[in-house]
Amino acid sequence: MSNENLINDTIHFVKQQLAGAEGGHDWWHIERVWKLARRIAATEQADILVVELGALLHDIADAKFHNGDETVGPTLAKEFLASQELSETIIQQIIAIIEHVSFKGGTENQLFRSKELDIVQDADRLDAIGAIGIARTFNYGGFRNREIYNPSIHPTLNMNKDEYRNSSAPTINHFYEKLLLLKYRMNTITAQIIAEHRHSYMENFLAEFYKEWDGEL
Repeated sequence: MSNENLINDTIHFVKQQLAGAEGGHDWWHIERVWKLARRIAATEQADILVVELGALLHDIADAKFHNGDETVGPTLAKEFLASQELSETIIQQIIAIIEHVSFKGGTENQLFRSKELDIVQDADRLDAIGAIGIARTFNYGGFRNREIYNPSIHPTLNMNKDEYRNSSAPTINHFYEKLLLLKYRMNTITAQIIAEHRHSYMENFLAEFYKEWDGEL
Protein backbone atom coordinates (compact mmCIF):
# COMPACT_ATOMS: atom_id res chain seq x y z
CA MET A 1 0.00 0.00 0.00
CA SER A 2 1.29 3.46 -0.85
CA ASN A 3 1.82 6.00 1.91
CA GLU A 4 -0.85 8.21 0.36
CA ASN A 5 -3.43 5.43 0.52
CA LEU A 6 -2.39 4.59 4.07
CA ILE A 7 -2.86 8.20 5.15
CA ASN A 8 -6.26 8.35 3.45
CA ASP A 9 -7.36 5.11 5.13
CA THR A 10 -6.19 6.48 8.47
CA ILE A 11 -8.14 9.69 7.97
CA HIS A 12 -11.26 7.67 7.20
CA PHE A 13 -10.73 5.52 10.31
CA VAL A 14 -10.20 8.54 12.58
CA LYS A 15 -13.27 10.33 11.24
CA GLN A 16 -15.36 7.25 11.98
CA GLN A 17 -13.97 6.87 15.49
CA LEU A 18 -14.47 10.54 16.38
CA ALA A 19 -17.93 11.02 14.91
CA GLY A 20 -19.93 13.02 17.45
CA ALA A 21 -16.88 13.79 19.62
CA GLU A 22 -16.65 16.87 21.87
CA GLY A 23 -15.83 19.87 19.69
CA GLY A 24 -12.34 20.46 21.03
CA HIS A 25 -11.26 16.85 20.51
CA ASP A 26 -12.99 16.00 17.24
CA TRP A 27 -11.74 15.36 13.70
CA TRP A 28 -11.04 19.05 13.15
CA HIS A 29 -8.61 19.06 16.09
CA ILE A 30 -6.88 16.07 14.53
CA GLU A 31 -6.71 17.75 11.12
CA ARG A 32 -5.19 20.92 12.59
CA VAL A 33 -2.57 18.94 14.52
CA TRP A 34 -1.78 16.88 11.42
CA LYS A 35 -1.25 20.03 9.33
CA LEU A 36 0.91 21.64 12.01
CA ALA A 37 2.94 18.45 12.41
CA ARG A 38 3.68 18.37 8.68
CA ARG A 39 4.67 22.04 8.79
CA ILE A 40 7.06 21.45 11.71
CA ALA A 41 8.43 18.22 10.21
CA ALA A 42 9.47 20.11 7.10
CA THR A 43 12.15 21.82 9.21
CA GLU A 44 13.28 18.70 11.09
CA GLN A 45 15.01 15.41 10.31
CA ALA A 46 12.22 12.94 11.06
CA ASP A 47 10.29 10.00 9.64
CA ILE A 48 7.39 11.82 8.01
CA LEU A 49 5.18 8.71 7.85
CA VAL A 50 5.52 8.15 11.60
CA VAL A 51 4.86 11.85 12.20
CA GLU A 52 1.70 11.88 10.07
CA LEU A 53 0.28 8.66 11.50
CA GLY A 54 1.18 9.72 15.02
CA ALA A 55 -0.58 13.06 14.53
CA LEU A 56 -3.66 11.47 13.00
CA LEU A 57 -3.99 8.84 15.74
CA HIS A 58 -2.73 10.77 18.78
CA ASP A 59 -6.24 11.49 20.16
CA ILE A 60 -8.11 8.51 18.77
CA ALA A 61 -9.53 7.82 22.25
CA ASP A 62 -8.59 10.52 24.74
CA ALA A 63 -8.52 9.00 28.23
CA LYS A 64 -10.65 11.78 29.72
CA PHE A 65 -13.56 10.59 27.59
CA HIS A 66 -12.97 6.94 28.56
CA ASN A 67 -13.07 7.08 32.37
CA GLY A 68 -9.36 7.84 32.52
CA ASP A 69 -8.39 4.61 30.74
CA GLU A 70 -5.14 5.39 28.91
CA THR A 71 -5.03 2.00 27.16
CA VAL A 72 -8.04 2.52 24.89
CA GLY A 73 -6.32 4.84 22.40
CA PRO A 74 -3.11 2.81 21.99
CA THR A 75 -5.13 -0.42 21.66
CA LEU A 76 -7.43 1.00 18.97
CA ALA A 77 -4.49 2.49 17.09
CA LYS A 78 -2.45 -0.71 17.26
CA GLU A 79 -5.33 -2.80 15.94
CA PHE A 80 -5.85 -0.40 13.06
CA LEU A 81 -2.15 -0.16 12.18
CA ALA A 82 -1.75 -3.92 12.29
CA SER A 83 -4.64 -4.23 9.83
CA GLN A 84 -2.64 -1.99 7.46
CA GLU A 85 0.25 -4.48 7.55
CA LEU A 86 2.77 -2.00 8.87
CA SER A 87 5.97 -3.29 10.41
CA GLU A 88 6.02 -3.82 14.16
CA THR A 89 8.85 -1.29 14.45
CA ILE A 90 6.78 1.50 12.89
CA ILE A 91 3.70 0.52 14.88
CA GLN A 92 5.63 0.72 18.15
CA GLN A 93 6.98 4.18 17.26
CA ILE A 94 3.46 5.45 16.65
CA ILE A 95 2.05 3.84 19.80
CA ALA A 96 4.84 5.46 21.83
CA ILE A 97 3.76 8.86 20.46
CA ILE A 98 0.14 8.23 21.48
CA GLU A 99 1.18 7.12 24.97
CA HIS A 100 3.47 10.08 25.67
CA VAL A 101 2.04 13.05 23.76
CA SER A 102 -0.34 14.49 26.35
CA PHE A 103 0.30 17.18 28.98
CA LYS A 104 -1.01 15.25 32.04
CA GLY A 105 -0.55 18.19 34.36
CA GLY A 106 2.98 18.91 33.22
CA THR A 107 4.72 17.28 36.19
CA GLU A 108 5.05 13.74 34.84
CA ASN A 109 8.51 12.57 33.79
CA GLN A 110 8.49 11.81 30.08
CA LEU A 111 10.19 8.45 29.78
CA PHE A 112 10.22 8.25 25.99
CA ARG A 113 11.62 10.75 23.51
CA SER A 114 11.93 10.78 19.74
CA LYS A 115 12.10 13.46 17.07
CA GLU A 116 8.72 12.27 15.78
CA LEU A 117 7.14 12.58 19.25
CA ASP A 118 8.68 16.04 19.65
CA ILE A 119 6.99 17.17 16.45
CA VAL A 120 3.54 15.70 17.18
CA GLN A 121 3.68 16.94 20.76
CA ASP A 122 4.50 20.46 19.57
CA ALA A 123 1.66 20.39 17.05
CA ASP A 124 -0.80 19.19 19.68
CA ARG A 125 0.35 21.84 22.15
CA LEU A 126 0.10 24.58 19.54
CA ASP A 127 -3.54 23.64 18.97
CA ALA A 128 -4.11 24.18 22.70
CA ILE A 129 -3.04 27.85 22.61
CA GLY A 130 -3.88 31.01 20.68
CA ALA A 131 -7.34 31.73 19.32
CA ILE A 132 -8.05 28.04 18.67
CA GLY A 133 -6.85 27.15 22.14
CA ILE A 134 -9.18 29.72 23.71
CA ALA A 135 -12.12 28.39 21.71
CA ARG A 136 -11.32 24.79 22.64
CA THR A 137 -10.89 25.63 26.31
CA PHE A 138 -14.26 27.31 26.65
CA ASN A 139 -15.93 24.62 24.57
CA TYR A 140 -14.64 21.93 26.93
CA GLY A 141 -15.54 24.01 29.99
CA GLY A 142 -19.10 24.24 28.70
CA PHE A 143 -19.09 20.52 27.91
CA ARG A 144 -18.20 19.87 31.59
CA ASN A 145 -20.59 22.59 32.82
CA ARG A 146 -17.80 24.50 34.55
CA GLU A 147 -17.91 28.11 35.66
CA ILE A 148 -16.27 30.53 33.24
CA TYR A 149 -14.46 32.33 36.05
CA ASN A 150 -14.66 32.53 39.82
CA PRO A 151 -12.26 35.05 41.44
CA SER A 152 -12.39 33.13 44.73
CA ILE A 153 -11.01 29.93 43.16
CA HIS A 154 -7.33 30.33 42.37
CA PRO A 155 -5.39 28.26 39.82
CA THR A 156 -3.55 25.22 41.11
CA LEU A 157 -0.06 24.94 39.66
CA ASN A 158 2.14 21.85 39.41
CA MET A 159 -0.72 19.38 39.65
CA ASN A 160 0.01 15.68 39.32
CA LYS A 161 -1.74 13.64 36.66
CA ASP A 162 -4.71 12.64 38.84
CA GLU A 163 -5.24 16.15 40.20
CA TYR A 164 -5.10 17.57 36.69
CA ARG A 165 -7.51 15.01 35.28
CA ASN A 166 -10.03 15.36 38.13
CA SER A 167 -9.99 19.15 38.34
CA SER A 168 -13.35 20.90 38.04
CA ALA A 169 -11.96 24.42 38.35
CA PRO A 170 -13.35 27.37 36.33
CA THR A 171 -12.26 27.55 32.72
CA ILE A 172 -10.10 30.66 33.18
CA ASN A 173 -7.93 28.73 35.64
CA HIS A 174 -6.95 26.37 32.85
CA PHE A 175 -5.00 29.18 31.18
CA TYR A 176 -2.65 29.29 34.16
CA GLU A 177 -2.64 25.56 34.83
CA LYS A 178 -1.74 24.64 31.26
CA LEU A 179 -2.11 27.02 28.33
CA LEU A 180 0.27 29.77 29.44
CA LEU A 181 2.90 27.15 30.31
CA LEU A 182 3.04 25.58 26.87
CA LYS A 183 5.13 28.27 25.17
CA TYR A 184 8.03 27.20 27.35
CA ARG A 185 7.61 23.50 26.57
CA MET A 186 7.93 23.45 22.81
CA ASN A 187 10.55 21.05 21.47
CA THR A 188 11.32 22.54 18.05
CA ILE A 189 12.38 25.99 16.85
CA THR A 190 9.45 26.19 14.43
CA ALA A 191 6.93 25.51 17.20
CA GLN A 192 8.64 27.99 19.51
CA ILE A 193 8.21 30.73 16.90
CA ILE A 194 4.53 29.91 16.34
CA ALA A 195 3.94 29.67 20.08
CA GLU A 196 5.25 33.18 20.71
CA HIS A 197 2.43 34.71 18.66
CA ARG A 198 -0.27 32.45 20.07
CA HIS A 199 0.90 33.04 23.63
CA SER A 200 0.75 36.82 23.18
CA TYR A 201 -2.77 36.52 21.80
CA MET A 202 -3.88 34.68 24.96
CA GLU A 203 -2.26 37.28 27.22
CA ASN A 204 -4.13 40.04 25.38
CA PHE A 205 -7.37 38.08 25.64
CA LEU A 206 -6.98 37.64 29.41
CA ALA A 207 -6.22 41.35 29.91
CA GLU A 208 -9.40 42.21 28.00
CA PHE A 209 -11.40 39.55 29.85
CA TYR A 210 -10.54 40.92 33.31
CA LYS A 211 -11.31 44.51 32.30
CA GLU A 212 -14.71 43.47 30.96
CA TRP A 213 -15.35 41.28 34.02
CA ASP A 214 -14.71 44.28 36.28
CA GLY A 215 -16.84 46.57 34.14
CA GLU A 216 -13.91 48.71 33.06
CA LEU A 217 -14.64 48.31 29.34
